[in-house]
Amino acid sequence: MLPSRPVRRCLLPLDALVLVALALVCLVVALIGAVLAPFTSRRRILRLAAWALSYCLVELASLAAAGLLWVRRVVPGRLGLRADAEWRAANQALLAWALGRVLAAGRRWLGFHVVVADTSDATALGRDEPVLVLARHGGPGDSFALAHLLLTRYHRRVRIVLKDVLQFDPLIDLLLNRLGSCFLGPSRGAREDPTGRLGALAGDLGPGDALLLFPEGANWTPLRRTRAIGRLRRERKPDAARVATLMTNVLPPRPAGVFACVDAHSGLDVVVVAHAGLDRLVGVRDVWDRLPLRTPMTVRAWPTAPVPPGEDERLAWLTLEWAVVDEWVDAFHAGVITR
Repeated sequence: MLPSRPVRRCLLPLDALVLVALALVCLVVALIGAVLAPFTSRRRILRLAAWALSYCLVELASLAAAGLLWVRRVVPGRLGLRADAEWRAANQALLAWALGRVLAAGRRWLGFHVVVADTSDATALGRDEPVLVLARHGGPGDSFALAHLLLTRYHRRVRIVLKDVLQFDPLIDLLLNRLGSCFLGPSRGAREDPTGRLGALAGDLGPGDALLLFPEGANWTPLRRTRAIGRLRRERKPDAARVATLMTNVLPPRPAGVFACVDAHSGLDVVVVAHAGLDRLVGVRDVWDRLPLRTPMTVRAWPTAPVPPGEDERLAWLTLEWAVVDEWVDAFHAGVITR
């Protein structure tokens, strides 16, 4: 059970102590890995421990910075952050810095890096109008990488839809709640309508804002795909199940949240983001076997056609866009395209 937000805020000092303890453990393991490094070809223990140590240190530094921002928020004066725009900009800059440090450590120690495909069309992302970003979800670190791209490459103010369990990470909990992101989960959904919350979030988008939504609801894995197809059959949606069996690289998108966002904000631009390269790493063993990573996470974005008004037409529109994602991922893994 996730504690309430006031309880989580009271536990922040304890979270910091836990992070310090984890950092010390990672440091010891990294030192052991360094001793063993001459006897191993890929130095996987050293790589993982060093990255985990970097993550803990970034988290500690960012929590300290977030605390200073809170002090500036409540204390009046020249150094204060009384205006909402200043408060949001400061927390967004901190989020971009933290994600950048984590991804830089991932590149140095794990070989994780991101490239944007030459065929990517970021026209809609480059404009100032608010945008709904529908992203594929698969492989390690994709949500971090996509959020960082939106923040730094396209200079967007990002709001993200995530699972509420991610609030167990104190920095994600603190910064993304400050920035108006949306955490959804079974316990929360039982008390209030998730689509209503997504609609309210989309309706509040302004110039420069981007709402990052993962319509699949979870990381793609073969097992989750099989379960999703079975769920569609149990719900007596044979046409949707048949289409899902044809798309082997993605999970069937859940349309309710997407359409709630579109309905709440008339004329909202929609961009689809696909990525491939690391999406076949579906478990810890897969990552361990591939370290250090040689293949980049390749990202491609494109604006969609205008969302049609009718329900059946909308379902066809979303299905077609996700079929394009599946086809592009298939071509990437077949070696037909690289960038």
